[in-house]
Amino acid sequence: MSFTTDATLFTFEGKLIKLTHDSTETKTKMNVNVYLPKQYETSSEKTIPVLLYLSGLTCTPNNASEKAFWQPFADQYGFAVVFPDTSPRGAAIEGEDESWDFGSGAGFYVDATVEKWAKNYRMYSYVHGELQEKLQIEFPKLDFSTISITGHSMGGYGALSGFFKNPNKYKSVSAFAPICNPIECQWGQKNFGGYLGEDKSAWAAYDPTELISKYEGSEIPEILIHTGTADPFYHRDAQLLPENLVAASKGTKFEGKVSSNLVEGYDHSYYFISSFVGQHAAYHAKYLGLSK
Repeated sequence: MSFTTDATLFTFEGKLIKLTHDSTETKTKMNVNVYLPKQYETSSEKTIPVLLYLSGLTCTPNNASEKAFWQPFADQYGFAVVFPDTSPRGAAIEGEDESWDFGSGAGFYVDATVEKWAKNYRMYSYVHGELQEKLQIEFPKLDFSTISITGHSMGGYGALSGFFKNPNKYKSVSAFAPICNPIECQWGQKNFGGYLGEDKSAWAAYDPTELISKYEGSEIPEILIHTGTADPFYHRDAQLLPENLVAASKGTKFEGKVSSNLVEGYDHSYYFISSFVGQHAAYHAKYLGLSK
């Protein structure tokens, strides 16, 4: 079997399955959580659409599973939710556990090219390729050809980047407090420089603000973003830069389609995320063909 089931938890009206598997991309064991909505067991429908949720710096698959509250909305509309890990774990690379915002828990959803990291830190190929292919075999009722993507912070960046780099693969994309222009912020510069080296063209190949004008897909959904005005990474540290993505959308296929919402008083935490999950679930359900 590709996966080992570590736990099966009944929650709301479905089941959260905690899994471990050996990854060919990262050359490590990887953890992933999958929420199967009530329709997985009860619906006469042959397939269940999927929402891929990418978490932020330091997170494991458990954070969003426990604190975002996707489950009741997944049950309401009938989609599964996949929660990957944010990096390889235990790759035995010198220095991988020295910093909270680089290395373990901070894979930044790229395929590293710097030699030290290139063998294991292949989160882009893992998330958008290997993991989905293996889960399709493990859960044949899930429909990975009808999939949308979302995420928070580093995961919001990963969702936007993955959407733009895979035209027509994802039906829709949304993000909570995403890092929209990593080339221009400290987190992005640290991770891109560490994993990809000094060639800025390699950085641009993952930066949503750089990628939006290069998107060649025929399907142009609205992009839904929420960011809190009390988020210190927005108002103090300038890590998120959603305005840069909106500005870059002008003159592109996405002009007028980036719905970037600044919400008064909210911070960067899961209190913020869980407050707007319902809006994001309704948005994705529409593009997944589950509502009008």
